[in-house]
Amino acid sequence: MKYNRLGRSGIKLSELSLGAWVTYGGQVGEDAAAKCMSKAFELGVNFFDNAEAYASGNAETVMGNVIKKLGWTRSDIVVSSKVFWGGDGPNDEGLSRKHVYEACRRSLKRLQLDYLDLFFCHRPDPSTPIEETVRAMDDLVHQGLILYWGTSEWSAADIMRAYSIARELGMTPPQMEQPQYNMLHRDRVEKEYLPLYREIGLGTTIWSPLASGLLTGKYNEGIPPGSRASLQGYEWIKESVITPQKVAKVRALEPISKELGCTMAQLALAWVRKNENVSTVITGATVPAQVEENIGSLQYLSALDDGKMRRIDEILGNRPDLGTGD
Repeated sequence: MKYNRLGRSGIKLSELSLGAWVTYGGQVGEDAAAKCMSKAFELGVNFFDNAEAYASGNAETVMGNVIKKLGWTRSDIVVSSKVFWGGDGPNDEGLSRKHVYEACRRSLKRLQLDYLDLFFCHRPDPSTPIEETVRAMDDLVHQGLILYWGTSEWSAADIMRAYSIARELGMTPPQMEQPQYNMLHRDRVEKEYLPLYREIGLGTTIWSPLASGLLTGKYNEGIPPGSRASLQGYEWIKESVITPQKVAKVRALEPISKELGCTMAQLALAWVRKNENVSTVITGATVPAQVEENIGSLQYLSALDDGKMRRIDEILGNRPDLGTGD
């Protein structure tokens, strides 16, 4: 396992990490989560990602209980949470100073931690001035409750605005973004954010590297029972992710994975990790064997040479035009 700096910051994250989205407090219970987290830590993972919205806070409770049960040294792990969707009240959603303040403290209580290493604005909030959110995050830094803050699924323009406001006011700027990035979803990470890597040293913690499981090939013949797309509340996966065109591309990628001797999931993870602007790739798992398979993808990085990357681009047909003529 290699450890990458989060953009231009000093903190280092394992190149693959483990997230709680969908699974913890939902698909799997505390015992299963403990086995997955223990296996991940054993294999070198140090970053564990969460959010107040995951399983309505239960995912944080499960993760907090597991961390306490396993007795990990706090300095050995990096833990995140996110703020935006916290409840049904008028001030339980968004990025107002009030909700940011309260959400952070509730997350810490559920996780049983004194501070968060990373704290993300889970989505942009057009109803709250960016300056208000920047000030709230800076307050949390100075209170010792978070170490770094960032965004998730923000536009490059809004990230740059938040960064500029923070610099102008002498406050802590956003350090990282958590975008969706995978073989089928590329423009934002590969094109829109490109100036931010150079200009402000933006780090990235990637979510959905497997396109909600589509890139594993498990939906090639339909939707199997018990899969994420079969869960209540995730109908959007069937409607917008598992399309005939995308499934056809996944099938066309299978010969490459067979040549490499890896699974489709490992090919997809290795492909994401090949991007030099990716700090860490967040994976999900319901059993330890999945953790081992995901981390096993790292051994295929060197095999993904320029020739194979070009073949993948030809199959996908979605490489962003960067205006460089290549």
